[in-house]
Parts: sequence; structure tokens; C-alpha cells
Amino acid sequence: MREPTIAKNYAEALIELAQKDGDLAKWGRLIDQFAEAMGSDAKLAGFLATPRISATEKNRILAAALEGQVPATFLKFLQAMVRNRRQLLIPMVATEFHSLVDVVENRVHAAVTVAKPASEADQKMIAERLSKVVGKTVVPHFYVNPAVLGGLVVRVGDTVLDGSVRKRLARLKSQMLGRA
Repeated sequence: MREPTIAKNYAEALIELAQKDGDLAKWGRLIDQFAEAMGSDAKLAGFLATPRISATEKNRILAAALEGQVPATFLKFLQAMVRNRRQLLIPMVATEFHSLVDVVENRVHAAVTVAKPASEADQKMIAERLSKVVGKTVVPHFYVNPAVLGGLVVRVGDTVLDGSVRKRLARLKSQMLGRA
């Protein structure tokens, strides 16, 4: 089995545990914090990666470090990953977890490119309108690119909605040149 498939399987198990606990956001923060710690703490990353320390010893140390800090079921989840020698996939599991939470919560992310920074009111209005168009809750991520001149360009997955002034001018130009 390939690593992305394995990570998705673990993320699905983590979603089930989080749903039983009733707090997807909390579990998302927990897996993110652990994945972030693996990326930023060389000692932790080395400890988890080394084959010189047995899975049993790693799990004992994890329990000593995390007991009382995280839910017992989350600790058992991490220990299962260590026992199955999948601990290096934790950052990938975190990413997959958030993708699955988006599906569960009927949410999509959209890249919204605007010519100049949008006010909070405009951002909220854009998010509401996009949610109506897409039929799901849209979480917009705003980017500024003066090249669009005005309007906005929205990318949701593979779909691009281009309502920029630049696109309108290009269309007008081609119409005018086509008639000449």
C-alpha cells in the first residue's frame, strides 16, 4: 500500500475517534500540534525515526510525555501508529484529517484573487455568495494580485471562475478584433 493511502486510512480512523469524542476541531489541533512538533523538533523527529529504539520503548516514552496532556484515545492512536511503524506519516495524516473534516462538514476552500486587499465586509459577502453558488460552506483564502485590475478570480478545486477586469478587457479586445 502506498503512503498516501495508508495516511488516509489512519485519518479516517482519527475522524471516527474525534466524532465519538464530539470535537473534530480539538482533535485537528492535537494532530496538527504533534505533526508540527515533529517538523520543528529534531530530537522528537529523530526519536520517532530511529529503528534503534523499539516501538514498545517509544510508546512508553510517548505515554510518559503525553499522559494527561491529550485524551487517552488520542494517545492510543499515536501508539498504534508507532506500533505499526507508521509514525513518520503523522504529518500526512494531519493533512488528510483536515480534508476529511471538510467533507464531513460540507466545506470547501477557495482561492480568491483580488486586485487590492478586500475589507472584512467584502470578504464576508464574497464567502456568502460563493457558498450559495457552490452549495457548500466556502472558506475563502484571499490573495492580492494587481494584475487582475479589478473584480476577482476564484479557484475552487479544478473550477476557475474569472470575473476579473483583465479577463473582460481581453474578451472585449478579441470581439473588437474579430469584427474588424
